[in-house]
Amino acid sequence: MEYTEKSVEERIAESYRQDEDMMILVFAQWCVNHGLDPVELYRKAYPNQPDNERLARVLELTVPKEEAGEIPDQTLLGVLTLFGNEDLAIVVSEAAATLDRDKK
Repeated sequence: MEYTEKSVEERIAESYRQDEDMMILVFAQWCVNHGLDPVELYRKAYPNQPDNERLARVLELTVPKEEAGEIPDQTLLGVLTLFGNEDLAIVVSEAAATLDRDKK
């Protein structure tokens, strides 16, 4: 019984990590699509944290903005909030507002 419980816990943890990697990819691709540096935005949100290895790894999966689909700001903000990244969501909101002002 203990083996089965541990296996279930491991599968749940792995599923969460995969979902979190998808959130990181959505964030990174949104940044690429808007000509922003995801590492810089992450550091702005979390200045006391070390470099995010998962972000560095996921950055390799991004595509040029010409090949990427549109990622609405609200979609990214919702995903960040869902995973408890409120500080990053604030930084993204500020960046999106600046981008909107620059378009006008």
